[in-house]
Amino acid sequence: MAIFKRGRVYWYHFYFNGQHIQKSTKQGNPRVARQMEAAYRTALAKGEVGIIERKQAPTLKQFSQPFMDAVSVQCSAKPRTVRFYAEKLTRLLEYEPLATASLDVTEEALISQYIQHRRREVSPASVNRELATLRRLLRLAYEWKVIGRVPRIRLLPGERTRDFVLSHQQEQLYLAVAPQPLRDVAILILDTGLRVGEALALQSRDIRHEPVNGAQFGYLQVRNGKSGNARRNVPLTGRVKEMLAARTRQPESAWVFPGKTCDCPMLVTSLDHTHARVRKMLRLPKEFVLHGLRHTMLTRLGESGVEAFTIMRIAGHSSVTVSQRYVHPSPESVERAFQRLETLNQGARERVENGRERLLPATVSATV
Repeated sequence: MAIFKRGRVYWYHFYFNGQHIQKSTKQGNPRVARQMEAAYRTALAKGEVGIIERKQAPTLKQFSQPFMDAVSVQCSAKPRTVRFYAEKLTRLLEYEPLATASLDVTEEALISQYIQHRRREVSPASVNRELATLRRLLRLAYEWKVIGRVPRIRLLPGERTRDFVLSHQQEQLYLAVAPQPLRDVAILILDTGLRVGEALALQSRDIRHEPVNGAQFGYLQVRNGKSGNARRNVPLTGRVKEMLAARTRQPESAWVFPGKTCDCPMLVTSLDHTHARVRKMLRLPKEFVLHGLRHTMLTRLGESGVEAFTIMRIAGHSSVTVSQRYVHPSPESVERAFQRLETLNQGARERVENGRERLLPATVSATV
């Protein structure tokens, strides 16, 4: 008896006359699943059911174009994402055993061979991005019923995380040296926590300089982003409001940070090159990428005592788990938490004692 659980239901798989049989029982009870497998084996042996001929699964190379067509449609508003998958898929196809293997035999052993091959050439981070692409491709093949199972793909440990945080002194030096528009983009990200792509996609119509509905700050609106939670309103600090007012006072383009032709936003790559020159000039570490400005802002929020759910709302994170990495309670904040607990408990005890004193004479007289 061979059953395995996928999601909440059990599947059975076995070989009959040299052919692999695999079906979902649509049951969450393992005992019932085993009974269904036994019944199907018996029916096959008696010739009561026929074996459905499954179409031969395509190879990774054959399925690569349908995959990229689907990604291009799903991520049509994110050309960088499309280019990312195209690049990683190219790396996968360079490994001949994987490229020529049918998707239904792309199992853990073959993937392990690919990992060992690539690990000799590139870092764990690069391998993991390629594995993530392969995982998405196989999941799509499963959704389209091209394959009956998605193998487990484990990412490699040991990725270097680029969690560089800019100090306030380094920030002053960076803004003093950074040319425009890098300086204004940096101010925007440092005070709002926007992703770089979100900052460059900002348009004049997305900005409300004056507060509304009794709010204290004006705000900017992020219309699209990395996830559904990326759509959000973010308050404007004083220097961001001043900077945006100057940039939108006489708009030559709908974009706050226009590209060379003014009818499209500035490219992230252009900003990356300028940032790299400034970083080298100031002798800051290579870990300080443009995303480090956003990481700096969110880290400062956590250090100021902002809790994870508020950080998630401000940052547009898809999960509070991501936001929790920025919350690091200091010894002082732990002490304040216990002070509040002690005050609460003391007040409650005093109220109980006072209530008991008022009730005690009546209670005594009633018992006498």
